[in-house]
Amino acid sequence: MKKKNNMSKRRMTMLEKIKSMVADNLGVEESTITEASSFKDDLGADSLDLFELMMALEEEFGVEIPTEDLEQIVTVGDVIKYVEAHK
Repeated sequence: MKKKNNMSKRRMTMLEKIKSMVADNLGVEESTITEASSFKDDLGADSLDLFELMMALEEEFGVEIPTEDLEQIVTVGDVIKYVEAHK
């Protein structure tokens, strides 16, 4: 149970960090960002916004996100899953 609790805390910390980065990069209110938020549909990101955001996320979390993997990252939650799987 404790391990699951630590995972939840880590995930929440990661979510908060990602929300802050998304808000800064896309100029949206952090309070409007959820795990289900679509970068394009909900947050108005274009391809350049996404590229810049992914570069910032790579630096922040120490993961490499190859261009071919970008199409599977549609929502904020997808970023969390990707980082968790590749860290």
